[in-house]
Amino acid sequence: MNPFKRLISRINDPEIPLHDRMFLLVSIITTIAIFIVFLGDVITGEDKREILILGGTLIVEPLITTLAIHYKHINAGALIQVICIIFIIMPATFFFGGGIYGGSIIWLCFCYLFIGLVLQGAVSLVMILLITAVGIAEFALGYFHPELVVAKHSECMFFLDTLISFLVVGFMTYILVAFLTKLYLAENKRAKDEAAKVEEMNKAQSRFFSNMSHEIRTPINTIIGLDEMILREDIPDEVVEDAKNIQSAGRMLLTLINDILDMSKIESGKMEVVPVPYDLGNMLSEIVNMIWSRSHEKGLEFQVDVDPDTPSALFGDEVRIKQILINLLNNAVKYTKEGSVSLSITSARLENNRVAVTYTVEDTGIGIRKESIPHLFEAFKRVDAENNRYIEGTGLGLSIVKQLVDLMGGEISVNSIYTKGSTFMVTLEQEVLEDKAIGHLNPETWRILSAREHYHQSFEAPGVKVLVVDDNTANLMVCEKLLRATRVQVVKAGSGEEALKQTLKDHFDVILMDHLMPEMDGIECMHAIREQTGGLCRNTPIVVVTANAGSENQKIYQKEGFDGYLVKPVTGTLIEAALLKVLPRDQVHLNNMTEEEFEKNTVLRETRHKMPIMITTDSVSDLPEELIKRMHIMVLPYHVHTAKGSFLDGIEAESDAVLSYMASEDAQARSECPTVSEYENFFAQCLSRAQNIVHIAMGRKSSEGYRNAVEAAVSFYNVTVVDSGHLSSGMGLMAMYAKEAADSVQSVDDELIGMIENKKQQIETSFIVDTTEYLKRGGRVSETLNKFCTVFMLHPVFVMRDSRLKTGNIFFGTRDAVRRGYIHWALRHELDIDDSVLFITYVGMKEGELKQIEEEVNSLIRFKKIWFKKASPAVGINCGPGTFGLIFMRK
Repeated sequence: MNPFKRLISRINDPEIPLHDRMFLLVSIITTIAIFIVFLGDVITGEDKREILILGGTLIVEPLITTLAIHYKHINAGALIQVICIIFIIMPATFFFGGGIYGGSIIWLCFCYLFIGLVLQGAVSLVMILLITAVGIAEFALGYFHPELVVAKHSECMFFLDTLISFLVVGFMTYILVAFLTKLYLAENKRAKDEAAKVEEMNKAQSRFFSNMSHEIRTPINTIIGLDEMILREDIPDEVVEDAKNIQSAGRMLLTLINDILDMSKIESGKMEVVPVPYDLGNMLSEIVNMIWSRSHEKGLEFQVDVDPDTPSALFGDEVRIKQILINLLNNAVKYTKEGSVSLSITSARLENNRVAVTYTVEDTGIGIRKESIPHLFEAFKRVDAENNRYIEGTGLGLSIVKQLVDLMGGEISVNSIYTKGSTFMVTLEQEVLEDKAIGHLNPETWRILSAREHYHQSFEAPGVKVLVVDDNTANLMVCEKLLRATRVQVVKAGSGEEALKQTLKDHFDVILMDHLMPEMDGIECMHAIREQTGGLCRNTPIVVVTANAGSENQKIYQKEGFDGYLVKPVTGTLIEAALLKVLPRDQVHLNNMTEEEFEKNTVLRETRHKMPIMITTDSVSDLPEELIKRMHIMVLPYHVHTAKGSFLDGIEAESDAVLSYMASEDAQARSECPTVSEYENFFAQCLSRAQNIVHIAMGRKSSEGYRNAVEAAVSFYNVTVVDSGHLSSGMGLMAMYAKEAADSVQSVDDELIGMIENKKQQIETSFIVDTTEYLKRGGRVSETLNKFCTVFMLHPVFVMRDSRLKTGNIFFGTRDAVRRGYIHWALRHELDIDDSVLFITYVGMKEGELKQIEEEVNSLIRFKKIWFKKASPAVGINCGPGTFGLIFMRK
């Protein structure tokens, strides 16, 4: 490879630091430029001393560059070059090259670029100040003491020298900037490619861990389920011991899987906090049962102390709080050989109906060395590894605890005396759902002893029919066996299609549904059951039983509308508890539970099964039916009044039928928003399926709908009405965004409403009318104005501004020309437009016309998704056929 190609290769080598490549590039181009000037000076007969200095520079410059690169002292080499330029080259070319009447002044400007490219930090600033001082000094000396300029330039030489310097510096600056831009773009692309690779690796890792978790949980479900059935039988003590060991090993394997999966989610930033209503007593009962058995096996005393004033009904991420406590308690049991482990819970009331709950886990174990405490929460780190080498675990537990506490905005602290024991304190803020205190608890009543000796089904329900849907026959068998003692009637289905056949011919009280099944998965099957024509289970509670663990998955199932959530592997106790939460009281006979305990266990049942936040809107939002179903948005119809009667918008009256009626010149029709009473009934109906409602209304200055909805919302504490500031699909866009925003939270607060309110400023709602005749009939324009627009072929464009319909523009000409003009006007400033979605909402237009509009739009901007939506009759009767609008969002 020749030297030139070797230099170019080095400049383009991404393995070499960018600053080093820049230094090499600038040095090469500067040397070439100096050589050109050197030749120019020789040809034009410049002062020999200037020529000598430039010749020496041509030798020294490459030498400094070569030595700096060879010895890897780039910064030193760059600094030497700059010092030589400031204190030798620039003064010499100034005094020997005509002073201010020479080309050195142009080169002085180039020095700023040179310093900025090859130096960094404070050194760069110092050199800039020095070159500035030198430049000022040269101008001052040239003006006040022109005699110091040794070589004077004639006018011809001045122009010639300046021209050469101008051309050389200009082209050199262009080449430098162009080359540097290329380098930066290449580096940027490389960084993006690397980021994409990392992202893809993270996704692949997440998929792997998620699939691994799912695939391992499925067989473990069979192992643990059948193992539980063995423990219920009258078997020898040796078999009991073996079965318990199988159970313990299965649970340990689950713990390892959960730790690895959670750490993967945390590292990829996909771990989410999903707060839900939960009962503190029920949560503690599950934890105590699990930890007591492990501490009992080691001969440890397990103590639980709960402040009786702590609220019993809270709103927080129950799954993650339970995970934190189990991790801390498991650690305490593992590292304690004798003595006790204790869990205490206290609370302190805060403002805004919130409480700070402090969980304290204390043990009398081996403790932690003082120097090890700073490393306690590091992943895969085991403190005092020599003494703890025989203790099971991944070393991830405390790291996950710390990450989860931080994720929930809490605090964790640890106090420990080596060989004496440790105390962990976790404080988490949560919302209080009820003021009822938990009272005095007796942990003894929570303990479940030997499964063989003390298992009793919590209820019996011989009249209850349960449909179990799972593509794995072993899982079906386990579920049937675990429910055998409850005497419920179990019917099994091996696929979603088979389940739909069963629900068509028989009614079930509960459906237990697997998620991941071939052909039709559990979510699809659930929706199919809910919408099944002639189905007998459209309102039956459906509980998902899945191997997809994690709060984020629970959130998905909750949003989809499942009535309960069970994670494999399941136990008889868990399935029975899930059924108790959804079965009516009169269908079950309680065995080991008092009425009070049953009511306490199901006090939050209705709340759990409802959507956290439902988005509702009016029929004039012009949302496609596909989006309404997919996003579970409830719609209240407007009224359409004609001489033939009153009809519900979009239900009893369709656009084409209404337009056909309006074709007659004397036909009259008007739209009317729902009454306060209708809004109240609508909200009440929606609240049977949701905990909170956010209603997106038409702009308050365009319709009475907003005021009626607000008045109706006064009757409910959990209904919020938002002025969309728009109409038609502009409202629809607001509803879509509100749904996306609501899905990311669990409660309605000022922040959520503020996010939705702010979005209205980004939405552009406009439409152009083909004729003003329908506006005249609706009383929106006068007869005179209508005739004027018709005669002069004027087509007004209406826009939504400040919740009011205003004239945005007027187009003149033929229909095709006007439509093209409107499209170009509406999509102006294309760089500011969010190209994710566009609504083309129209009235009485043919497919060919819509195709032309789409082609014109695509010639300007390629939207990722274009929705064509026929405007609702309530909108169509006010603007007439041929009207269409472009509705989208700006960035």
